[in-house]
Amino acid sequence: MAAAGSGSRSLLAAAARLGCSMAAAPAARLESVRALTGLLREAQHREMAQESIFQDLLKILTKALNEIEQASKDSCELLDLDTCLLLIAECFRCLRNACVECAKNQDVMRNLGLITTSVHLIKLLDGIEIKGEPLLTAFHCSLQFLGNIAAGNGDSQNSIWKCAFPDLFLFLIVTDRLLKCPELVKVLYAKLSNQERVTLLELIMSKVSEKNSVTSEETNVFMRIADFLASCFRDKCETVLKLTSAADAEDEEALVTVRLLDVLCEMTSNNGQLEHLQALPGLLETAIDTLRLTHLAGKQAVNIFTATHAMTGQEEISHPAVGFKSHLIRLIGNLCYKSKENQDKVYELDGIPLILDNCSIDDNNPFVNQWAVYAIRNLTEQNERNQELIARMEEKGLADNSVLERMGLEVEKQDDKLLLRSVRKKPS
Repeated sequence: MAAAGSGSRSLLAAAARLGCSMAAAPAARLESVRALTGLLREAQHREMAQESIFQDLLKILTKALNEIEQASKDSCELLDLDTCLLLIAECFRCLRNACVECAKNQDVMRNLGLITTSVHLIKLLDGIEIKGEPLLTAFHCSLQFLGNIAAGNGDSQNSIWKCAFPDLFLFLIVTDRLLKCPELVKVLYAKLSNQERVTLLELIMSKVSEKNSVTSEETNVFMRIADFLASCFRDKCETVLKLTSAADAEDEEALVTVRLLDVLCEMTSNNGQLEHLQALPGLLETAIDTLRLTHLAGKQAVNIFTATHAMTGQEEISHPAVGFKSHLIRLIGNLCYKSKENQDKVYELDGIPLILDNCSIDDNNPFVNQWAVYAIRNLTEQNERNQELIARMEEKGLADNSVLERMGLEVEKQDDKLLLRSVRKKPS
């Protein structure tokens, strides 16, 4: 109890200093806000925070907004822009911290009008011609605040949507700034139509595919976005089965699933995100289950998931699900790369026979043979049980020896034990 009382006194003292600094110079206000930012990192202080703190922060932001607007209109107006931006950034840090897992504070801020003011300020910051670190920091912190006030709070999400769509969101998408804030990505994704989701996923795909070096903070942001997209894929993966019907070949919900898989394949090709996604609950199981469902659908009737091979090789198939099974196998292969746990999981889910059954040339799935080779290699690397399974399948005629040869593998018997070993790949 003493500790709680001490914490309460610290917060009250910091709040009082903030109130007293409202008429002081910006530097004094900055120090007062910083003290609160540090305190609000702790859950007990967030729960005890009074509305007056957020009212004062709103006043500071509103004053800064008015000063920037006035300076932009009147060239004679003197404004220490860097100090102003530092103060804006610190206010947003403080508000951001206060929102973490605290619906009470989220609701208070929203009701005070902080979302509306923040969106207005973000648009204003975008119009500042002099770009620099203080501006970028203020911009980044403002977006983080919007993300945190929206997290798990439907009313705040709706408020952001009303204030920021379409102008602000479209601007953020075009400039990639949105991708720096996972919570805003979630808000936007939930509100978009399926066609708009495809566009957003293509932007994410483009960003993930870039070979530029990224900071640890950017890697963490992408991992949080990856978590969200993986959960979307788990929830909606079966919608792709709609594409078995010619009438539903352009089903927009199914097209989102196709694009989600593309993004996850690209993300798991990045070493910075691979290990995190390998440990993500349910993703590998979903990939295997979806491969099994699409494979079965292709055997039960002739559709886009049915393996086909035209002898001429001249006809190009145009369908949104072309390559879907190839990409599922690619994702499985990526998730098993140097991961004994995932190798064993695929074994337990009977995924190895499934992959072997999908490694023939298939015009509906370009490069499926190559991705199957890649997946089998990752599944068998330093994994004797998986090697023995494939060897036993070949011995019993359950695995086509010619397929194994094309994959550069052969079965060898040593001391009554079947081994799978690499050999020079025979031409297909």
